[in-house]
Amino acid sequence: MFNKIINFFTHKEQKLRRNRWMFVIILVTALLGLLAAFVLSIDAFELLKNPNAQLSCSINAIINCATVAKTSYATLLGFPNSYIGMMVEPVFVVVAIAGLYGVKFPRQFMFVVQALAFFSLVFAFYLFHVSVIIIQALCPWCLLVDVSTIVMFFALTRYNVIEDNLYLSKKIADSAKSFIQKDYDKLAAVLLIVVGIAIIVVKFGNGLFA
Repeated sequence: MFNKIINFFTHKEQKLRRNRWMFVIILVTALLGLLAAFVLSIDAFELLKNPNAQLSCSINAIINCATVAKTSYATLLGFPNSYIGMMVEPVFVVVAIAGLYGVKFPRQFMFVVQALAFFSLVFAFYLFHVSVIIIQALCPWCLLVDVSTIVMFFALTRYNVIEDNLYLSKKIADSAKSFIQKDYDKLAAVLLIVVGIAIIVVKFGNGLFA
């Protein structure tokens, strides 16, 4: 069994091996995002029953899920934002599992999935901005969603660029593939995460551990 798993990810065909690893990354990050959304949904119910409930991720004045969840920004569409994650993340989970089994989705479908990943990324950036700048409190589960969304977006984008699923002109497609071949997309993902951490440290400093 162990040897089969190793062989699965060390296949002699480079393209197949590469795609499998990308789908694993998409699967893991989507599952982490789904877990975070699930926990946040439970917390939302808990706060509805008891607004003064002490949540497990409410550690201090800054790292405090309850503070974030009690603001209007936590229910932008009239229901907890975590519900959106509960609806969206399964799409990426299904795509990743199907991809690992060798399913090749139509180009139009993957383009829509890419668009969904893009809007998820923008939404994550927006909520991060709101949390740090406006609410001035952090939710660890929300930060997990932010990180997993960044990694998942770049892994999916890498796959779609390589497979020509994004309807790019030949010139742009060639530039995008060159960008990916040099692993600049991986560097971009790491830089985004590092910048996010730096913003948190600069904004809150020692208050994070008070």
